[in-house]
Amino acid sequence: MGIYVNVEPGIYVYAEDVNPEGSKTIVLLHGWPGSHELFEYQLNQLPKRGYRCVGIDMRGFGRSDRPWSGYNYDRLSDDVRAVVDAMGLKDFVLGGHSTGGAVAVRYMARHQGYGVSKLALFAAAAPSLIQRPYFPYGLPRQAVLDIIRMTYQDRPAMLRNFGNMIFHNYVTPPLSDWVFDLGLQAASWATCAVANTWLGEEGLFEDMTKIRVPTLILHGLDDKVCLYALALAQKKAIPQAVLIPFEACGHFLFYDQLERFNKELVSFMEEQ
Repeated sequence: MGIYVNVEPGIYVYAEDVNPEGSKTIVLLHGWPGSHELFEYQLNQLPKRGYRCVGIDMRGFGRSDRPWSGYNYDRLSDDVRAVVDAMGLKDFVLGGHSTGGAVAVRYMARHQGYGVSKLALFAAAAPSLIQRPYFPYGLPRQAVLDIIRMTYQDRPAMLRNFGNMIFHNYVTPPLSDWVFDLGLQAASWATCAVANTWLGEEGLFEDMTKIRVPTLILHGLDDKVCLYALALAQKKAIPQAVLIPFEACGHFLFYDQLERFNKELVSFMEEQ
């Protein structure tokens, strides 16, 4: 079932609550510029194992409201906290893909990991999506500037170009088109605002050191968006982190290596 949570005056964020009767809970934060629907092939499998799955649409994306502002990691993590509070979620696994992984890291630091028993990062955009003088392992800054420019000039072309980067293995044209359509559902101003956040956000380096729960890092060796070096930096900084590299796998690892992804995630969630 779907619910709308009032995260600040006049702004509502959408959450899909699958199998509310489940004995264990995982909260999933999607990557840019999609929605919770990107986790379709987890949402249709994890409940079979007794899990309650809560997929949150970030503001500006999916079915959530599309305000002009509020797209920095602080506000996005506050939105997650509002959903957690409204739904009374406790002792849950927090999972985040790409930008959703960055928001998850900020949530752990800013909200002291409230309610979270374990953290799972999937091709997370942390500690920095782009190269910096002290972190030369991300994308060139110009690549993000080009995404922003293209979003303002020809957003469908930008999304198609991005779609050509995210898979390592073959996916059918209909699946590729579906991911493209999910990107089109986002507000263009939200799409650009989050990309601008990638440029200016440098707090995740410190945030990662504050994580105090068991953490799983799943990352494709062939990721062309969040390069594998990011996963190595996460492993080094997060005290209780386990890194599992995925061979022959790109950025959308939950499709590129669907069965292994689900297997590793379930195994991690069921560890005592």
